[in-house]
Amino acid sequence: MILKLAKILAPVFGEYDHVDLLGLTVPARDTDIWDYASKNGFTIITKDSDFLDMLELKGFPPKVILVKTGNNSSKALANLLTGSKSKIEDMEHSESSLLEIIRVAENNKMNPFGDAR
Repeated sequence: MILKLAKILAPVFGEYDHVDLLGLTVPARDTDIWDYASKNGFTIITKDSDFLDMLELKGFPPKVILVKTGNNSSKALANLLTGSKSKIEDMEHSESSLLEIIRVAENNKMNPFGDAR
């Protein structure tokens, strides 16, 4: 999944790294991911709501993109993220520290929205 996502997302978003490729302990702890992203200017893209809790406790940086989709393929996740590119870019250039991207299950349409925190 890592290489598939990187291959699809890199041409769309430019620099893209996966936590398993950053030299952190595998599996990496949430706090290690948070600290690395904060120190290196990364935005965290995750399905793990623990990062929302960390954002509320610690504030930003880093920014967090919380993806709410359930289980899906790499291609479906990549399509969701690339379809949300304008929202992601808007968030990156704003004071917002959180973007939630939701895939509506009943018709598989994307419904991305941002929430400034």
